[in-house]
Amino acid sequence: MSSPWEIVIGLETHVQLSTASKMFSDAPTAFGAAPNTQASAVDLALPGALPVANRAAVERAIRLGLAVGATIAPVSVFARKNYFYPDLPKGYQISQFEIPVVQGGHVPFLFNGAVRQVELTRAHLEEDAGKSVHGISFEGQDATGIDLNRAGTPLLEVVSEPVMRSAAEAAAYARALHALVVWLDICDGNLQEGSFRCDANVSVRRPGEPLGTRCEIKNLNSFRFLEKAITFEAQRQIELIEDGGRVRQETRLFDPDRGETRTMRTKEDSHDYRYFPDPDLPPLTIAPAWIEEVRATLPELPAQMAARFVRDYALPEIDAAYLTQSRAHAAYFEACAQACGAPKLAANWIMGELAAQLNRAELELDASPVSARQLGLLITRVQDGTLSGKTAREVFAALWSADEETRGDVDAIIETRGLRQISDGSAIAEAVAAVLAANPKNVEEYRAGKAKALNALVGQVMKSTGGRANPQQVSDALRAALAAA
Repeated sequence: MSSPWEIVIGLETHVQLSTASKMFSDAPTAFGAAPNTQASAVDLALPGALPVANRAAVERAIRLGLAVGATIAPVSVFARKNYFYPDLPKGYQISQFEIPVVQGGHVPFLFNGAVRQVELTRAHLEEDAGKSVHGISFEGQDATGIDLNRAGTPLLEVVSEPVMRSAAEAAAYARALHALVVWLDICDGNLQEGSFRCDANVSVRRPGEPLGTRCEIKNLNSFRFLEKAITFEAQRQIELIEDGGRVRQETRLFDPDRGETRTMRTKEDSHDYRYFPDPDLPPLTIAPAWIEEVRATLPELPAQMAARFVRDYALPEIDAAYLTQSRAHAAYFEACAQACGAPKLAANWIMGELAAQLNRAELELDASPVSARQLGLLITRVQDGTLSGKTAREVFAALWSADEETRGDVDAIIETRGLRQISDGSAIAEAVAAVLAANPKNVEEYRAGKAKALNALVGQVMKSTGGRANPQQVSDALRAALAAA
C-alpha cells in the first residue's frame, strides 16, 4: 500500500576545499591547531584589511563544475551575507548569491540497483564561519568559547534541486558527491573534521500537491545521521499535519543520542540576509583558457571509467557503476582483475562476499583486511579447480579474520585446513557409490523422473567430502553411476 505522503528533499553540502590557505587570506587551514592561532586580520575584517580571492579555491570549483557537466560562469560575484552570530567575526559572511561560479550540472549515483542522478542548482564559493565551543570552564563557570581558526576557510556549497524522495536516496546521493570530491582531489572528505557537511531541506506533501513548508536540518556530518535525521523530520511533519497543526519554516538540529530533530531558530529567507555585492572584491572572471587548463588536469571521471570497464572488461553497466563509485573501489577491482585474469569473477566477489563482509563490519573498502591481490589469488584457485565455491568462501573468511602475521597466504590456508578440492576420479567414484548405497529412496525418485533427487544426492556427496569434491565431477559421476545401474 502506497503512502498518502510524499517526502521532498534537497541537500546543501558544504565541501571544504583542500587549499593550504584560506578563501580570502594567506592564513593556514590546517586542522587541530591551538584555538585562535590561525585567524588573520583579513579573516577578522579588521580595519584596512582587504580580502583577495584564493586562486586555488576557484580552480577546485572549476574542477567540480566540469566533472558534473555544469556551466562555469565567465563572471561571478562575491556578496556579503549579513547575519549576527558569535562565531562570525565580521558580522557577515562572504559568499555568492545571484551569480554563482558553478551553475547547473548533475551527480549520477547507484541506488536500489539502478543508476540515478540528482540535478544541481548551483555550487558557489564562500568562506566558513568560526566555531562555538560549548562546555568549557572559565573562572570556575561553564562557558562557551569562540575559536576563529576555521573563519575564512574556503568552502564550495553544492546545492541540489529538491528531487529526492526518500532518506535512503538522499544518503546515496551524499555518498556519491562525497566520493566525487575526493576523487577530484578538491576535498579530503574527512567527515569527523567537518570537511564535508550536509544541510537537509525536508518537506512533505500529498502527491500532486504544491511543495510543503520546508525545514532545514543543519550540519550533518555522517551519512547514517543524515538518513536518520531526514526520516525523523519527515515523520514529525506528517504527524503534525495529520494532527491539525502547521509546519513552520525553521532551522533544526539533529540530536543523534535521542534520534530526533529539535528547533534551532526560525528559518530565514534570502532577503533576511540583505545580500549585496562585496565592495572589497571585484567580480570573479574566469577566462575560457583557464577552464581548458583545468579540464586538461582532470583525472578519468567515474562515468568515463565505468564506460571503459564495460568496454574493456565486458562488465554489465550496473557492475561498472558499482565499481566506480569511488577511486578505492575502482583501484581494488582493477588490481584484483589483474591478479586473477577474470574481471567478471572479480566483480562478483567484490560486490558479493567482500561487500557483505564490509557491511557487517561497518568498514570502508580501504580498510578491508583482504587485499585485492589476495582476493585475486583466491579467485585463481577457484578457476584452476583447487577450491570449490564453498571452500573458497571458507578461505575468504580465514583471510578476513586472521591477524596480520598469519593473513595473506591463500595457499597456506588451503593446505593447513585441508581445503584442496577433490578432483581425483576414483575418490569421487568411491564417495558416489557410498552415497547411492545409503540413499535408496533418492535413487528410486531419480529413476521415477524426479530431477530434484539428483540435487539431493549431490548434496550428500558434498557433505561426505566436507564440501571439497568438485561439484561438476560429482554430478557427472552420479549420472553415470545411476545410468549404469
